[in-house]
Amino acid sequence: MSTKSIVPESNEKYIGFLSTYVPRECGIATFTKDLIDSIDFLGKFAPARVIGVNEIGTIYDYDSRVKQQIRQDFEEDYVQAAKYINSSRINAVNVQHEFGIYGGEWGKYLLSFLQNVNKPVITTLHTVQPDFEQKARNVLKEITDHSKAIVVMAKAAKNILKQYGVPSSKIKVVQHGCPDIPFLASDRVKPSLGLKGRSVLSTFGLISRGKGVEYAIQALPSLVEKHPNILYLIIGETHPEVRKHEGESYRMSLIRLVEQLGLKNHVGFHNRFLTKRELIRYLQATDIYITPYIGPNQMSSGTLVYALGVGRAVVSTPYLHAKEVLSHGRGLFCEFKNPDSIANEVTKLLENDKLRREMEKKAYRYSRNFTWPKVAQKYADIFKQAINA
Repeated sequence: MSTKSIVPESNEKYIGFLSTYVPRECGIATFTKDLIDSIDFLGKFAPARVIGVNEIGTIYDYDSRVKQQIRQDFEEDYVQAAKYINSSRINAVNVQHEFGIYGGEWGKYLLSFLQNVNKPVITTLHTVQPDFEQKARNVLKEITDHSKAIVVMAKAAKNILKQYGVPSSKIKVVQHGCPDIPFLASDRVKPSLGLKGRSVLSTFGLISRGKGVEYAIQALPSLVEKHPNILYLIIGETHPEVRKHEGESYRMSLIRLVEQLGLKNHVGFHNRFLTKRELIRYLQATDIYITPYIGPNQMSSGTLVYALGVGRAVVSTPYLHAKEVLSHGRGLFCEFKNPDSIANEVTKLLENDKLRREMEKKAYRYSRNFTWPKVAQKYADIFKQAINA
């Protein structure tokens, strides 16, 4: 009996992933690793192959999945990556897309890859906005034209793409994945992190000005007056791309603000890129998660999804992704750039345990729809359709 007859046919299919990838400190790199881990665990395809995208002057110690690398600002590397895929056993390619991670204006070097690759492409769009300038729209149009399927993480993103003329049949909505972990009350986790007796608020992710953290800090003085045990954790280092252009100036401005407001005992900075395990522990120890983002058109927030995944009550500004996932009482909304509004919504949750517990249950139940195993299955189905088509 030949080995071939024992191996299921599905295991012969190879999926390539074009993306940033860990250990690069980038939200999309982390997303891609989580997605691939979950897809490989399904066992429906051969182990994933990755083409890693590197920024200028960096070398990463990648795992064995990374078979090819692209220097993001060298257009010829994109053509070489397409040639590699064309000559390989890869049956379909998943491109993880965010304009800033590919070279050229609005990441247009990616088009050199898409124009030269002859295997079906499934593109995951992490950024979709209703107000793109014309050059961005032109790049986006070529990406969608060259893709067999487009994956977005919110219904609002699908509606915007339809307005841009992308056929509805091509667009698949698959939410950002979250860990499949049991629900734990925050008080059970706090002692292990030295947080016993504190009311913990938190925001996590790579820090940049768009995160609006200063407005959450400005909301604290009135909260601390009534609840002197409050601790606001700002978890994550400055975004590497931000650090290149402006160093640590934003973080330093936040630290100065904390000092000016006399909040040293009520704000904790964790200036590093946490492992997923550490991150989950801090989220589990959180009572109220805050996303005070200032951009109304943000379409995907992995940090918000993770907060829902551990069943945390959330106070958020009403950016597009938050409006979708926090509807039906799964969170409270505060106004953009308004510390008083943040304080009002946080107070409601601090002073009404019943409301907070109900919100935690709703968030946790809702997040069971997009745990990583379920997200992986949806991607696997989309890949199979693209290959068979």
